[in-house]
Amino acid sequence: MKPTTRETAIFAMLGAVMYASKLVMELAPNIHLLGTFTIAFTVVYRKKALYPIYIYVLLNGVFSGFAAWWIPYLYVWTVLWGITMLLPKKMPKKIRPLVYMVVCALHGFAFGTMYAPVQALLFGFNLKGMLAWIVAGLPFDFIHGISNFFCGILIVPIISVLRLAERAIEKN
Repeated sequence: MKPTTRETAIFAMLGAVMYASKLVMELAPNIHLLGTFTIAFTVVYRKKALYPIYIYVLLNGVFSGFAAWWIPYLYVWTVLWGITMLLPKKMPKKIRPLVYMVVCALHGFAFGTMYAPVQALLFGFNLKGMLAWIVAGLPFDFIHGISNFFCGILIVPIISVLRLAERAIEKN
């Protein structure tokens, strides 16, 4: 699974693109392309998609601080990567976009719930406190899930562009 020099450069750029896209879209809370990129990179690069995903996570820590909010980032994107890895590689072309959009949306809807256990441990919440934290975040998770669904429209085009670029590089 060790990346080649070319892949290292590509994955560094893709991780930076993820981070830059997050910065550009920060004015709109919980609306971003991170799920879109995670799914697209996973479909194209499979196991190696973890490289750009974790470059993004590392960049978040470097530029925004390795604080309590950052710790769940160590696994929340891996959950989406893992679900995407479980999807059939050869889905019918007609349903691919919808499947990817739904998976992306579900990740957004579940984001706060996935985040909650670490927050509970770090801040000493009991089960009741953790559930209250999840419920308080539901409006944000709703926005997150809906926006992930619509941002997911870009997944198939991004996959196509990445595959086209990979084929062009292989020819040279």
